[in-house]
Amino acid sequence: MTDEDSRYEAVRSRDARFDGVFFFAVETTGIYCRPSCPAVTPKRAHVRFFPTAAAAQGAGFRACRRCRPDAVPGSAEWNVRADAVGRAMRLIADGVVDREGVAGLAARLGYSARQVQRQLTAELGAGPVALARAQRAHTARVLLQTTGLPVTEVAWAAGFASVRQFNDTVRAVYATTLTGLRAAAPRKGRPRPGAPTAGVPLRLAHRGPYQARPLFDLLEREAVPGVEEMTGTPGARVYRRTLRLPYGTGIAAVEERADTGAGGWLDARVHLTDLRDLTTAVQRLRRLFDLDADPYAVDERLGADGRLAPLVAARPGLRSPGAADPDEVAVRALVGRDTAAELVRRYGKRLDAPCGGLTHLFPEAAVLAGAEPDGTLGALTAALADGAVRLGPGDDRDAARDALAAVPGLDDRTIAEIRTRALGDPDVAPPGLDAPDSWRPWRSYALNHLRAAGELE
Repeated sequence: MTDEDSRYEAVRSRDARFDGVFFFAVETTGIYCRPSCPAVTPKRAHVRFFPTAAAAQGAGFRACRRCRPDAVPGSAEWNVRADAVGRAMRLIADGVVDREGVAGLAARLGYSARQVQRQLTAELGAGPVALARAQRAHTARVLLQTTGLPVTEVAWAAGFASVRQFNDTVRAVYATTLTGLRAAAPRKGRPRPGAPTAGVPLRLAHRGPYQARPLFDLLEREAVPGVEEMTGTPGARVYRRTLRLPYGTGIAAVEERADTGAGGWLDARVHLTDLRDLTTAVQRLRRLFDLDADPYAVDERLGADGRLAPLVAARPGLRSPGAADPDEVAVRALVGRDTAAELVRRYGKRLDAPCGGLTHLFPEAAVLAGAEPDGTLGALTAALADGAVRLGPGDDRDAARDALAAVPGLDDRTIAEIRTRALGDPDVAPPGLDAPDSWRPWRSYALNHLRAAGELE
């Protein structure tokens, strides 16, 4: 969808496959939308296209109140790409600019702040500050419309420096006031301002079909007591887990949905000790459940293969789960579920307020490196603790692969699992498996199809 005529055809057909891939704005109304917006299709001469919501906002357009373009799934391109722009987008989504500024983002990428600004602006039409601002605006809208928090607390939690800055941003992005934005929330279940809120309810949007059952089955098999739990029956389960976040801790609950239609969401609720962690918590859940994937592109490529075609037809939209905590996933890939549970029991940090079966955070790498310094576990956790191995959302995947290979005793199969889950690499095949190049760049998804069909353990 690189030429504007093709994009206009997607808008005219209200094609939800491209929600989040690009945005369009209407010059006569001053509004920008997602491609699937149900409003009357504008004339081609009045339409402009933008690669990001931030670029549309920077050009002076406000978000459509009908299709809520700020709430679309993120572009799958950023999960696939391993270049500086792709890494930057994953880091911005994780809240790095809000916490560390543009200088912190640049340092993580290994570039100067000027280079990062230039690359993002050239390709996305907006720099890191504008991209982070668009994300803050969305976080603020969610908090205003789903909680009873006072405006000052919402501004602080969303990352704004002042209520005035918050108000100016809401006027620019949504063309309304803070009071008007809160009043626009659905009346059913709308909290009273100032009323206590039992967590933040969320709808985690995805594009295309979504096979929830295989992913929830996997999470149930892998669940480490104290850190995770699964309740309910298949088709209506709730996955809950603890989260270690930059400003505090959290507990997240995500509901399984049986509907695997052409688009939708997973219902979730997040309880946080510090609301500034909301953006980060949401993005970590999105990575865990692979909600920003493009199932149409994946299924088209894999469905053309004779071996995979019937598997893709049976499970359209099958995802490749990621990680809520990359370091945790690396340790668990090495030691397995039972040993991981023992590590949690011995070294995990106990929650100040345990909730049901959730009692602990998974132990940090530095704690494990000090407590269990011997063997491969000690070598891996020491490398994670001192930064020799970096598995964050914006870290270089090739560099991480090489660093993992240098850890004594870490075999190729474990490295492949860490790359797939912790790094969210969509194109990993374990050693010894015949994974032809025709499956690229979606070999991780191909393996999930084989596992779901019982052809792999």
